[in-house]
Amino acid sequence: MGDMANSSIEFHPKPQQQREAPHAGGFGCTLAELRSLMELRGAEALQKVQEAYGDVSGLCRRLKTSPTEGLANNANDLEKRRQIYGQNFIPPKQPKTFLQLVWEALQDVTLIILEVAAIVSLGLSFYAPPGEESEACGNVSAGAEDEGEAEAGWIEGAAILLSVTCVVLVTAFNDWSKERQFRGLQSRIEQEQRFSVIRDGQLLQVPVAALVVGDIAQVKYGDLLPADGVLIQGNDLKIDESSLTGESDHVRKSADKDPMLLSGTHVMEGSGRMVVTAVGVNSQTGIIFTLLGAGGEEEEKKDKKAKKQDGAVAMEMQPLKSAEGGETEEREKKKASVPKKEKSVLQGKLTKLAVQIGKAGLVMSAITVIILVLYFVIETFVVDGRVWLAECTPVYVQYFVKFFIIGVTVLVVAVPEGLPLAVTISLAYSVKKMMRDNNLVRHLDACETMGNATAICSDKTGTLTTNRMTVVQSYLGDTHYKEVPAPSTLTPKILDLLVHAISINSAYTTKILPPEKEGALPRQVGNKTECALLGFVLDLKRDFQPVREQIPEDKLYKVYTFNSVRKSMSTVIRMPDGGFRLFSKGASEILLKKCTNILNSNGEPRGFRPRDRDDMVKKIIEPMACDGLRTICIAYRDFPAAQEPDWDNENEVVGDLTCIAVVGIEDPVRPEVPEAIRKCQRAGITVRMVTGDNINTARAIAAKCGIIQPGEDFLCLEGKEFNRRIRNEKGEIEQERLDKVWPKLRVLARSSPTDKHTLVKGIIDSSTGEQRQVVAVTGDGTNDGPALKKADVGFAMGIAGTDVAKEASDIILTDDNFTSIVKAVMWGRNVYDSISKFLQFQLTVNVVAVIVAFTGACITQDSPLKAVQMLWVNLIMDTFASLALATEPPTESLLLRKPYGRDKPLISRTMMKNILGHAVYQLTIIFTLLFVGELFFDIDSGRNAPLHSPPSEHYTIIFNTFVMMQLFNEINARKIHGERNVFHGIFSNPIFCTIVLGTFAIQIVIVQFGGKPFSCCPLSTEQWLWCLFVGVGELVWGQVIATIPTSQLKCLKEAGHGPGKDEMTDEELAEGEEEIDHAERELRRGQILWFRGLNRIQTQIRVVKAFRSSLYEGLEKPESKTSIHNFMATPEFLINDYTHNIPLIDDTDVDENEERLRAPPPPSPNQNNNAIDSGIYLTTHGTKSATSSVFSSRPGSPLHSVETSL
Repeated sequence: MGDMANSSIEFHPKPQQQREAPHAGGFGCTLAELRSLMELRGAEALQKVQEAYGDVSGLCRRLKTSPTEGLANNANDLEKRRQIYGQNFIPPKQPKTFLQLVWEALQDVTLIILEVAAIVSLGLSFYAPPGEESEACGNVSAGAEDEGEAEAGWIEGAAILLSVTCVVLVTAFNDWSKERQFRGLQSRIEQEQRFSVIRDGQLLQVPVAALVVGDIAQVKYGDLLPADGVLIQGNDLKIDESSLTGESDHVRKSADKDPMLLSGTHVMEGSGRMVVTAVGVNSQTGIIFTLLGAGGEEEEKKDKKAKKQDGAVAMEMQPLKSAEGGETEEREKKKASVPKKEKSVLQGKLTKLAVQIGKAGLVMSAITVIILVLYFVIETFVVDGRVWLAECTPVYVQYFVKFFIIGVTVLVVAVPEGLPLAVTISLAYSVKKMMRDNNLVRHLDACETMGNATAICSDKTGTLTTNRMTVVQSYLGDTHYKEVPAPSTLTPKILDLLVHAISINSAYTTKILPPEKEGALPRQVGNKTECALLGFVLDLKRDFQPVREQIPEDKLYKVYTFNSVRKSMSTVIRMPDGGFRLFSKGASEILLKKCTNILNSNGEPRGFRPRDRDDMVKKIIEPMACDGLRTICIAYRDFPAAQEPDWDNENEVVGDLTCIAVVGIEDPVRPEVPEAIRKCQRAGITVRMVTGDNINTARAIAAKCGIIQPGEDFLCLEGKEFNRRIRNEKGEIEQERLDKVWPKLRVLARSSPTDKHTLVKGIIDSSTGEQRQVVAVTGDGTNDGPALKKADVGFAMGIAGTDVAKEASDIILTDDNFTSIVKAVMWGRNVYDSISKFLQFQLTVNVVAVIVAFTGACITQDSPLKAVQMLWVNLIMDTFASLALATEPPTESLLLRKPYGRDKPLISRTMMKNILGHAVYQLTIIFTLLFVGELFFDIDSGRNAPLHSPPSEHYTIIFNTFVMMQLFNEINARKIHGERNVFHGIFSNPIFCTIVLGTFAIQIVIVQFGGKPFSCCPLSTEQWLWCLFVGVGELVWGQVIATIPTSQLKCLKEAGHGPGKDEMTDEELAEGEEEIDHAERELRRGQILWFRGLNRIQTQIRVVKAFRSSLYEGLEKPESKTSIHNFMATPEFLINDYTHNIPLIDDTDVDENEERLRAPPPPSPNQNNNAIDSGIYLTTHGTKSATSSVFSSRPGSPLHSVETSL
């Protein structure tokens, strides 16, 4: 199906003449007619239909379709309709070509600098100064033994260009494959979205892209309409058209008032049937998309890529709004949507870290270049006393270019451009694998956020339970049956009423079909609770189909459909005598309050007083609920023919009922759920159950799942009680009150969607406890939308979920099973760990390479590692290592530790210890080789070699040793929690093994045959063995480091905290606007980091200046000025006194920190805290504390950012 849809781009612009052919193809309406019809709304639309076609069935006749039977299911007719009216498919924007991606990769600032340097170097190498002058220019060309060598000057420039090409191609290829995976994912989502249509009188589920004009479609609660249509018949239909009109109020639709249904709008209540009148590019959504050039501008594309779900149809109508106010509204909307998807936790920490490393690298490379140039100038012109001669200029310039290239190489090595790559690879890999674990990830970053989850708020029905409901107990005619009664024991009158009440008062789309395989259970189609009731009818040896045929859906007089407020459903039918009968079913405690009679054992109604009701609740409903059953009450009411009630006054109509029966429905817990919940609890994740069910049922099921354990201190609340506890007298929600409730809350029963949203928001915003909470939520109904959107990760149910829920979610569970959530947690933690492993490896190489290049350049005027070699090292450590370390498969052991939470730094103390430890080892080895290596190996020294001299063995050995050490350190980097066995599970990751061996092989080739371009000369076997020996030493050294207890190393700071809460400056917000979608964002790696780095530094310096001036104005007294410096000088004072055991770089929630810092200072002679202003000098202690709260160590404060960034 997908292929056909995708190929349709070709014949999307139809030849004009065929379109406008009079009543094309023998249908009674042209495309243009239908298009203009769909642009009308409300009364005028109705009027147009009546003028042109008589009524809706007239329209159906023109379109050659039947309102009840639908289209004939014949392929030729459907194909013909597609030819004339178009397909239900909006062609997506063309993906970026490989060349465009290459061009984007070339935009990287560092690469541009390198290219320029390489080209200059190339140009100069072809300029040979006249020979006789060379003496005058000093020992410049002295090293060129023969002309051949001097000729080889171009090689370095060429090699740099070559390696740049490599880096660019690798990056572009990664982006390209990512884009392809993304499209694959989209088409999967598209193919999975189906819609109910009637063809040949049968209700079929067809893929949305297969809908054609003239189809009769069933619309029901929770659908996202895939095409435009006209309503034929509807029950209580309410539509949310905000995606097209921007009006948030739900619009009532009915065949006689406003029958126009538009694509991309959501059905919020009710059900109905419509005839499809416009599809694809001709539907309202499609027209808007065509105006936008199929999502033309970049803006559109981002919104679409992030959210495009039912890609074929409703290509995310949010940003379209109204045609006129489009632009501004969109801008507003984006601003509003920044907080929901702030940067993901990991993204934030990484960006911050990368900026800091980049700044350090920039400083180092600048110093390197300055020192080299100064040294050269002083030595040549001052010490040797030469004069700058015109003919020597090119030679000198060549030297300067060489220095510049060395500087740039230091920079290239310092900037971790592999970081975004590692994130991307790791996420893409995880997403692909998560598909196998039934997680369809819609937003890339959700997968990593899931690893930090500390709380899961789960639905009960379908997630924790099998969602295969059966009636197991019932109360009929004054008798409580513990199993399904034999039909003979029931009075025929009761049985008849019961069968009618169940068969008629349920969606006609709900049915029970014979099993697909022999011996399997019958298939339940539609609403599961209704299926249970219909199954009950079948168990009573009766059939619901004949009843429905006798009273078809269009004969139903009025339907009050189920919604979360009513918690019941009622249907009115006209009786033969002209009276009406109302059937109602719903939650027993709600419906029994409306009953005034109940049928006795003979089927006669008898009075049912509140006292009887309480009696019944105690004796029948509570025992059923305590067995974990869901209780449903079934009732009816007759209205005489004399006066027709006011149907809109629902409370009046659905009241004074006669109870027929109360049934207990069992929904068994999924067998694998208790184990999954145990795993979650072991992993430090609290599972809470939020359900619309009765509190006793909920508690019974929670106990079965292991959410609540006997002897624990927990709360099980009903929605009402929950609201009473968290709201103040005015009825407003107070966070402090909520904080008292949520930590112990395990079950929230009878909850409304708003309660769920309140709970999720409350937990996320809460700042009690040692770390902020990261909350995952599962949901399936339309009403779960807000909670799913609010949560850090929203899981929608793939099978039972409505389109609205899927639209709001981040991950879709394709099997609706709670265990898949545990898998998602495992993958999420794995992503986090993979990034940390990569960081640990990357930073070691960074530190070493930068220091070596820097000191080497300063002492020997030439970097021991040449530009091309550095680029090769950069390639192995960035690109290959990110591939190798980011694709480690997850293990169960990931679930044995507590979640990291929002505030944990990326680089833990253990990792810091590893990085510095290995750096020390590598630096020692390299400097030893650099300064005494020639004696050890008995070779010529490579230091102070002239400009174009041939590569020396000495420097080749240094380069080779360096790479060997990186290779073995890559194996060390596989473990980040200080484990001893670094080889554990190494063979479960074939990619890792391939890359390590592959790198080794290429290294041999480079050293033995690289020659001039790589500045290498072949080494002997003995020299190779020494290099290898030193490399293997890394593994031994790793064990030594592992022995040092981390706890002793208090001096090590952690790095890479998440950005503080208030650290979003305006500029960042402006950037944030364009950066909402991560898949898009990673394409722009390097530049963003660079520009943001500079940006950040300027902002921070500005902030600090402003800060200082305003602070000093407030504190004019010299005393207070010194106190600030005292405070700055003795930061530990602040920590000991106020913030207990919080590391200085700390991201505990800002508000909490401020609270603590505002704690009253120790009693001073004067109890006034503003004593500074009132001119009374406090003891220094008091003053310090007052100022310290200004300079609190919270990350939001500009000082902290400057400290960390500079």
